[in-house]
Amino acid sequence: MARLSEMQAFVTVVDKGGFTGAADHLSMSKSAVSKHISALEDRLGARLLNRTTRRVSPTEIGLDYYDRAKKVLSDAAEADEMVTSMQASPKGRLKISMPVSWGLKYGRQVISKFLIAYPDITVDLVLDDRFVDIISEGYDLAMRIGTLSDSTLKARKFGETRSLIVASPAYLSRHGRPEKIDDLNNHHLLHYSITSNPNIWKLVSKTGEERQVRTQGALMANNGDILLQGALDGLGIAYLPSFFLCDLLRENKLVVVLEDHPQPVFGLHLVYPPGLYTQPKTRAFIDFVADCFKGKGVMDW
Repeated sequence: MARLSEMQAFVTVVDKGGFTGAADHLSMSKSAVSKHISALEDRLGARLLNRTTRRVSPTEIGLDYYDRAKKVLSDAAEADEMVTSMQASPKGRLKISMPVSWGLKYGRQVISKFLIAYPDITVDLVLDDRFVDIISEGYDLAMRIGTLSDSTLKARKFGETRSLIVASPAYLSRHGRPEKIDDLNNHHLLHYSITSNPNIWKLVSKTGEERQVRTQGALMANNGDILLQGALDGLGIAYLPSFFLCDLLRENKLVVVLEDHPQPVFGLHLVYPPGLYTQPKTRAFIDFVADCFKGKGVMDW
């Protein structure tokens, strides 16, 4: 404890440019600050400060020590804050980003249950299929589907979804059922416009070969619900996550095509800012979502 007090006194003297400013900032006497500095220099066996009648400045070795000491004090303060926050009750405003379709189908139910469980938290939910910049745009966390590209963020995986190629029975009765990837070139495809190459479907053949399908379709949209409705209305074939589809497949309103081809599985994640600790409100939501979807298989959505 004395060592940290000595470090704090030294860093403050350097920051404030003298003993008087440090004493005022630390709410202690000037002589007490001086004693801390003297004790620190005696313990280290080195002079850390140059003292003149007009100013106080760090020596060369004192400057190196200042950089290290400041980091130690910052880490200690963050560790204290971590313990304090972990013991605090979750409260405050929680800003969350979710994909539109998932938010409408599942997120709204989760949010309502969460707010009932945590009445001291308020939620600002933004539905957006765009990958928001969590830190610069002020989000506490975001839900993302698929491969995570930003390795600087923390992430918690809470489920999986599978991508399926689907069409309505009415569409297939009019245009025939594709049996292989090349057959898709003779069909109307419904494209998701937010991807970097919206007119291209990247598929995997039964032999494991990566293939690309470039066929134009009658509909392109930046929202999965629009594409889903297009498939239901017989406008073409859609390539959508299974969480959209399970009820419709069971009811035979949609049919999986090329079902003997590999169907990619993507993770469902909550991502949040990096740091030594996570705020209680954020941790509470992450744990709540994980508990809500615990045990759900990839085709249970």
